[in-house]
Amino acid sequence: MGDGHAEITGIASLQSAGPRDLVFVEDSKHLAQALSSNAAAVIAGEFAANGLHGKPLLITPHPRLAFARAGTWLQSSEQNATSWHASAMIHAKATIAKNVSIEERAVVREQVSIGEGTRIGAGCVLGPEVTIGKNCQLYPNVTIYPGTQLGDRVVIHAGVVLGSDGFGYVRDAKTGHYEKFPQLGRLILEDDVEIGANSTVDRGALDVTRIRRGTKIDNLVHVGHNVEIGEDVVIAAQTGVSGSSVIEDGVIIGGQVGIADHVRIESGVILGAQSGIPSKKVIRGKEIVFWGTPARPIKEYLQELAALARLRKKDG
Repeated sequence: MGDGHAEITGIASLQSAGPRDLVFVEDSKHLAQALSSNAAAVIAGEFAANGLHGKPLLITPHPRLAFARAGTWLQSSEQNATSWHASAMIHAKATIAKNVSIEERAVVREQVSIGEGTRIGAGCVLGPEVTIGKNCQLYPNVTIYPGTQLGDRVVIHAGVVLGSDGFGYVRDAKTGHYEKFPQLGRLILEDDVEIGANSTVDRGALDVTRIRRGTKIDNLVHVGHNVEIGEDVVIAAQTGVSGSSVIEDGVIIGGQVGIADHVRIESGVILGAQSGIPSKKVIRGKEIVFWGTPARPIKEYLQELAALARLRKKDG
């Protein structure tokens, strides 16, 4: 609706929008504010389909999703420049596709493969035989250990370490000393995975640590060796996932959750913030919220809290 020739170069909030920005509204009560803003155009829900408006409107059932996609497209359009900074160290046996940008002091070792349209930030280190797909974004100071594989459109934020050794040791009962168990496996991140700043993901001990398509991991998350994470999983900040655990498709994990080793979280489970999952536990129940330590369904957990409150009141 409206002028189809409006020029848009960025996205913004209603308050900060400039004359070339795109904004969005999800309900009718904010439509008037959007139309009176400085924005060039507005993404709105179907509630805005009727009536005459002085500003271009894009009508969609899901304004927030459309806005997010527009923002991603606009950002990628700004980042199409290709350059290899003179201070970057690129091995002669690395394979680099066209339209790849490599910034200051990045290190690209032998047998590395980088796909078309990918950007490598300043100070990144890519170990031997690392494979990175198309249109990936590595922010500054990412370290990727040898043999790690990234799919297409993967986003890795600053300070992330991928493919480091898992925490695996064997204790000598005779001496009491710990000796390192071999950490010889690999790490694979599939398409459209995003890893938040200063997170760490270990490679497998003898096999593979794998994060499947579309999973999003927040800042300061640790994923141990041999872990398998399914598709479209969301993990919030400061969560720790111990070795050999399995997190199935569509799981939502809140902040500061602790998952012990050999745990299985089945599809669609929701783990509330600061939940704790003991070793070898299986958590199942699609769209059921679990909370507490050890984690149990939130209804059960709240009933226990209420019972404890009644006991305290009675004792008092």
